[in-house]
Amino acid sequence: MKAAIWKKITVLVLILAVPGFLYYLLTAKGKNRYKPLAFYGPKVVAKTSHRFHGKDIPDTIYYKVPAFKLTDQDGKPFSDENLKGKIFVASFFYTHCPTVCNTINNNLNYLVGTYWKNKMVYFTSITVDPDRDTPGVLKPYLESFKPDSKRWFFLTGDTTSIYGLARKGFLVDALQAGKDDFIYSDKLILIDQDKHIRGYYSGANTTDVNRLNDEIKVLIAEELRKVDKALY
Repeated sequence: MKAAIWKKITVLVLILAVPGFLYYLLTAKGKNRYKPLAFYGPKVVAKTSHRFHGKDIPDTIYYKVPAFKLTDQDGKPFSDENLKGKIFVASFFYTHCPTVCNTINNNLNYLVGTYWKNKMVYFTSITVDPDRDTPGVLKPYLESFKPDSKRWFFLTGDTTSIYGLARKGFLVDALQAGKDDFIYSDKLILIDQDKHIRGYYSGANTTDVNRLNDEIKVLIAEELRKVDKALY
């Protein structure tokens, strides 16, 4: 009986300790040794403050990706609500793109496979050519990568919504310059559970993709640490 009780206590201690230990490994002793990730976008100094080392520090209101409504590869509505409380990586592409989009999406597929067990992490690829990239086109395109997870979504909509979301939401370029000429960012954009932008990475650059992989881990640890603190 006592052995069973001690076993339960041990499991509880491990559950509470792991998030903080993971954060410690990633930010101090592990290979990646990152400081907390930056916040991107406009910042506003709030009227409230908090105490730190005996001093009043003004609070900062960080930029958040605004609400959006698009359509996924299955023809179902997909909005920011589908990603509520999730970490996600956003990117832009189009299926007729000759080279770089395949490179970006192959790199994304690697990340999807890396986090296929982690239900905290999602991936969204948004077409900049919605006239051609309908759900009927996006679904077989997604399936061609044979992803290890169903948490990778290919999204479409109207050009006004998509281009506006790119420029005013994710703060990157996206527009059509000609019939088959699209100007768009190759960036993979890391978003935290509160919809803050935490990083930009070139999706066609292996070094950047590896850095994103590392920083997703740091962000996971950061989010778990919030839960850890809330338990005390």
